[in-house]
Amino acid sequence: MRLTMLKSKLHRATVTHAELDYEGSCAIDAELMQAAGILPFEQLHIYNVTNGERFTTYAIVADTGSHTIGVNGAAAHKANVGDTLIICTYAELESTEAEAFQPALVYLHESNAISHHSLGKLAQDKH
Repeated sequence: MRLTMLKSKLHRATVTHAELDYEGSCAIDAELMQAAGILPFEQLHIYNVTNGERFTTYAIVADTGSHTIGVNGAAAHKANVGDTLIICTYAELESTEAEAFQPALVYLHESNAISHHSLGKLAQDKH
């Protein structure tokens, strides 16, 4: 049996910009993407803590150290600058893999600087 498991999470990210006139996606500081093991164009599930909206988009890379979390395109209707988000990715694993699996959890300050993290088994295996 295959299970869908949380792969990574950026917890309490703050939206730094929302741009409606854009093709779509969520721009994330490259440092944050690396810490969470998020790849460019990977599907994201975004949960807006501020207004309760939930939506799916994909990741694009923002400049390293910029602390950018930018919501673009139609999703910009669902998040405003200053909103708090939880950004998640998921992976399908065999049930035997899932038993020992741990996600990469990255906790952020309001400025989108990393507060602390726990690197999951997938993230550790890449290093």
